[in-house]
Amino acid sequence: LQPVPAGVAWTIGRDGLQGWDGTDVRTQATDRTADHGSWFGDTYLAARPITLSGTITAPDLASLDTAIDQLQTAAALTDTLLVVNETVPKQAMVRQSGKPLLRLETDRIAVYSVLLTAADPRRYSAVLQQQSTVLPTSIGGLTVPFSVPFTITASAPGGTFTLINDGSIGTRPVLTVTGGPIPNFNIAATRPDGSLAAQLSYSDALGAGDVLVIDCAAHTVTLNGTTSRRRYLSGGWPEIPAGSSLTFSWGSGGYDPSATLTGTCRSAWK
Repeated sequence: LQPVPAGVAWTIGRDGLQGWDGTDVRTQATDRTADHGSWFGDTYLAARPITLSGTITAPDLASLDTAIDQLQTAAALTDTLLVVNETVPKQAMVRQSGKPLLRLETDRIAVYSVLLTAADPRRYSAVLQQQSTVLPTSIGGLTVPFSVPFTITASAPGGTFTLINDGSIGTRPVLTVTGGPIPNFNIAATRPDGSLAAQLSYSDALGAGDVLVIDCAAHTVTLNGTTSRRRYLSGGWPEIPAGSSLTFSWGSGGYDPSATLTGTCRSAWK
């Protein structure tokens, strides 16, 4: 929430930010047959409910009414970015999920409580990492650690970048390929020890000026902002582990100096 003009002050109480420090988990345990204990299923974080509460102080009733209206607007029914300025500033996308509670203490002071929910419970760094690389230039043979539906006959240093996750839970990058034309491409994600974490192969051609966005969290592949190209992508969706990194390298069956791979991500915390 941003302060309104004319001397209005927003205060969040000592316990006025509930739910930001942690959320529930979703899991299921199945009893073992003829044995002690249970078998755990997969475990995931549940959606994160967040309660913001505090005080609005204004110089007059008109300013207080304006601030209350702004609070109602900020607690939107659509995705709204909530940023918490901790030592490492973090953010989450939230929506209003309950009735706002407002009480006038005087004609200049009101107390409020707003319930929000982050469907994606991870708290992301407010700083977006971004790295880019062009296709490797042609100087010799390239050996890749996986099979692809085309042959890369040449390679050179370059064509790689590294994204880092300083958080406490895995985060998923967005990979964008621009430029061309190129007939196809593949992307390999490797761990710090050099082992393969994931690979993606795209089998359709990209023309000059095309922009293909691969969102590894949403599992979408979008061409030029409108057209789904998910059917042309195969492989696994890379996730950058907590406290670690992935190095991304790419290649194509063709070469164009303007073709560029860009990766973005935010460190993520539970």
